Amino acid sequence: MGHRSKEEKDSITKAPSGSPADLPELPDADPLWHPIAADWYLSLRESGQAAFYQPSDWAVARYAAELMSRVLDCSERGPNGQLVAALNSVMSSLLTTEGDRRRARLELERKKPQVGASAKVTALDDYRAAFGG
Repeated sequence: MGHRSKEEKDSITKAPSGSPADLPELPDADPLWHPIAADWYLSLRESGQAAFYQPSDWAVARYAAELMSRVLDCSERGPNGQLVAALNSVMSSLLTTEGDRRRARLELERKKPQVGASAKVTALDDYRAAFGG
């Protein structure tokens, strides 16, 4: 058994946020999926952690989207708690939330904002668009 230095234990893998440049050809969302499940699946393509995904991870993502779609379509009787827990576990394994990435010691570095007045105007425009101001 080797010992790790404090520096190795404290190291964090960093990756840029946003869509990785070299994603493999991926299947589209299933048109029968619930819209929220399709949006979640498609959002993975735009997420920085996708740079680490292998074909098997994308297969798990499709499985999670299918499971999510089934959970969301259970409107009559409400979602099954065990199914929701299983879905959360699968989504967590794909590092889809910031908390999941922190536990895995993966940090997505946000793009630096533009410097100067134009950046302030852009930020204000984005705020207005988001909140109807």
